[in-house]
Amino acid sequence: MKALVLAGGSGTRLRPITYTRAKQLVPVANKPILFYGLETIAAAGISDVGIVIGDTGAEIREAVGDGSRFGIDVTYLPQDRPRGLAHAVLISEQYMAGEPFLMYLGDNLITESIGPMVEAFEGSGAQAHVLLAHVPNPTHFGVAVCEDGRVVRLIEKPADPPCDTALVGVYLFDSTVFEAVKAIEPSPRGELEITDAIQWLVDNGHEVKPFEVQGWWKDTGRLEDLLEANRIMLERMEPLNEGHMGPAVRIEGKVRIEAGAIVEGSTLRGPIVIGPGARITDSYIGPYTALGEGVQVRGSEIEHSIMLQHSRLEDVGGRVTDSLLGVGAVVRSTRSTPAASRFMLGDNSEVQVAR
Repeated sequence: MKALVLAGGSGTRLRPITYTRAKQLVPVANKPILFYGLETIAAAGISDVGIVIGDTGAEIREAVGDGSRFGIDVTYLPQDRPRGLAHAVLISEQYMAGEPFLMYLGDNLITESIGPMVEAFEGSGAQAHVLLAHVPNPTHFGVAVCEDGRVVRLIEKPADPPCDTALVGVYLFDSTVFEAVKAIEPSPRGELEITDAIQWLVDNGHEVKPFEVQGWWKDTGRLEDLLEANRIMLERMEPLNEGHMGPAVRIEGKVRIEAGAIVEGSTLRGPIVIGPGARITDSYIGPYTALGEGVQVRGSEIEHSIMLQHSRLEDVGGRVTDSLLGVGAVVRSTRSTPAASRFMLGDNSEVQVAR
């Protein structure tokens, strides 16, 4: 079995961050989202992985390389522009060479093993398996209606959902899916929809079976989902201290400090991760915060946030929370005000906050 990972798309819901980087490479707990998926695929025993790439393909190639660091062999499949998930399947036909395959959306995070789903598919004789999760807001997802252990109907973002079982973004197909994607027409938005292809399989007498996710899953396409994913992954990490602790440092809870980081006169309340070469001075770093490589925080407070590489907080009054700061972003102030601030800043941007 092979795997197909989708790492194209423009990531419009995470702009301005995704104007300058692939959404799949935005870090969660200081690791790119895409890397979690590749590790999950490798852990399921799949070693041949095709990655569909688009405008950010060069960045994906540089980050992933040949896949050897993950124990996989990667082949890149360029897509000229976003044409839908089913189109991504279509351009992989030659690579798959008739083999069954796992399809995985590169901006998804799943904490449980997909090995049981792969095993169930291999022994089922079905043409497709779809991973499903119960969600409180099914209008935001494609949903699958199931009867007697089979998927009988799929609806993309229904206004009046008949169920709460959403498509998670992990699928297993045999080669019949290529017949399906060639038979469907583009949707009103001009894309080949994977829900239409799966519905074609159902309508033409092929077996599509559900597999329900038991653990935690998140589509990280929005800021609030990205921050929640960061929180979950920080809770799962192991503590570590390879940095340099100066005077008057207080550490509470699970804290991971990478090599070369310097902390002085500050309180660290985990779970948090501080990347290599970061410098924290006279500050408070609160729970569920990930500070990337070379980040600097001075005289400031931050929690439940993500700071990408070489971003800086300098003498910011009030507590920064629920924020995502891009690479090289700078937030500084010269006067204190007792108010929380919320930011989503693109790379190399700067905000000056009045004190």
